[in-house]
Amino acid sequence: MGRDVRMRGFAERADVEEVEDFLARSTHALPSESVGLLACVGRVLAVGVTAAVDVPGFPRSAMDGYAVRGEDTFGASELDVIGLELLGASMPGRPFGGHVGAGQAVRIMTGAPVPEGADAVIMAEVCSEDGERVLIRDAVAPKKNVGTVGEDIRSGTSVLQAGRRLRPQDAGLLSSIGVSEVACHRRPRVRLVVTGDELLPAGSRPSGAHIVDSNSVVLRGLIERDGGEVLPFELLPDRAEVIGEAIASEDADVVLVSGGSSVGLEDHAPRLVAELGSLDFHGIAMRPSSPAGVGRVRDHFVFLLPGNPVSCLCAYEFFAGPTIRGLGGRARTWPHRRARLPLSRKISSSIGRVDYVRVAIADGTVEPIATAGASILSSTVRAAGAVIVPRGREGMPEGELVDVWLYDDVDPPQGLA
Repeated sequence: MGRDVRMRGFAERADVEEVEDFLARSTHALPSESVGLLACVGRVLAVGVTAAVDVPGFPRSAMDGYAVRGEDTFGASELDVIGLELLGASMPGRPFGGHVGAGQAVRIMTGAPVPEGADAVIMAEVCSEDGERVLIRDAVAPKKNVGTVGEDIRSGTSVLQAGRRLRPQDAGLLSSIGVSEVACHRRPRVRLVVTGDELLPAGSRPSGAHIVDSNSVVLRGLIERDGGEVLPFELLPDRAEVIGEAIASEDADVVLVSGGSSVGLEDHAPRLVAELGSLDFHGIAMRPSSPAGVGRVRDHFVFLLPGNPVSCLCAYEFFAGPTIRGLGGRARTWPHRRARLPLSRKISSSIGRVDYVRVAIADGTVEPIATAGASILSSTVRAAGAVIVPRGREGMPEGELVDVWLYDDVDPPQGLA
C-alpha cells in the first residue's frame, strides 16, 4: 500500500469494515500506571479492587435518637410512657465509652457508633428528655435503625472489576475503603500533526488566502472525550522533512495527521508513513473521508485524516476514536446515544460505499442536511447527529426508520441558526 498516489488517484479503496477489523485486531490496552484517588475518575481500571476492611467497621445509628435495648421499650405508648436512665451521648467520631444496661439509654446522632449493650435506636421524635431521664412513647424492635458491621461493604469483597471506567461514585467508594491509588490503563498520548501553508493558528482572524485551523480544536475535544492526552503541538508547513519528523514521534501512542493525506503535490504524509513504517490502508470506500489512511510507525498508529473539517471528523469517529478508546481500556464502540426515527426525505448513496450523513431532527423526523460539502464545518453544528448508510445500501427511502448517532449526550443545544 506504499505506492505514491500524488496526482494519480486511488486505484482501489478499502472497505470500512476491513479497516475497522484490522484496527480492532491490532489495538491492545496500554499498560497500567498508578493513579491517585483524586485523579482516577474517567480512567479505566487495569486491576480489580478488593475491599480490605468492612464498611461500616462498627454498628452505627441510622437516625438521630436514643440507643437502647429494644426489649426495654416494649409496651411504650402515648398513654404508657417508659422512662430510661440517660447515660450520655454518642456522636460521629466521638463514641460513648460505656455500656448500656437494662433501663438505660444513650443520646445518639446519625452515623455515630451504637454503644455496647444497646441493640436498637429509637427516633428522637417519639422521645423527650426529663432531666437525667429520657421518656419514650413508642416501642422499637431490637436491631431497628442500626447499621451492622459490613452492611455497605464486606472485607474481602470484590468491589470494582478490571475494565471498569471509574465514575465519581466509584472514587467515593474507593475512598470509603481506604484506597489512595489504583492501577489504571495509561492514557494514550496523541500527537497532532496539522499541516498546511495556508493555515493560521486557532484563535486567529482569517486573512487573505489564509484560513484558520479548526481541525486541531475539534480533534482536541474528541481526544479528550475518548480519554486521550494531547501532546504539545504547533502547525507545520507543507515540508516533507518536518512532517516526517513529527510522524516518527517517539513519545506518542497515536499520531493524527490532519491535512496532507490525499493525492495532491503537497500531500507528503502517505509516502512518509510508508517509508518510515507501514501504510496499511490509504483510500477508503466512504463519503466523506475517502482519502483517509491508516498506518503504523515504530510502535504507534498513524491516522491520515483529510484536511476538510467534516471529513476529518468522520475519519476520526470511524477509525482514530475507537483506537484511542481501546488503547485506554475503554470500549471501542461509538460513545454516542442513538435515536431511531423516520426519515423526512430520502438519502441517496451508492452500493459499495459507506456514507456519513449529517442530519437534523425536527418534529420527530430525521432531515438530511442539504449540503454535501466536506469543507462545510457549520453543517455539523446545525446537525443533531449522523446517519450511517452501510455499503450494501443504495440510499434510504423517505419514511424509513433509521438510527441517528446523536452528537449530544443530552437534548440538542438551543440557539442553532
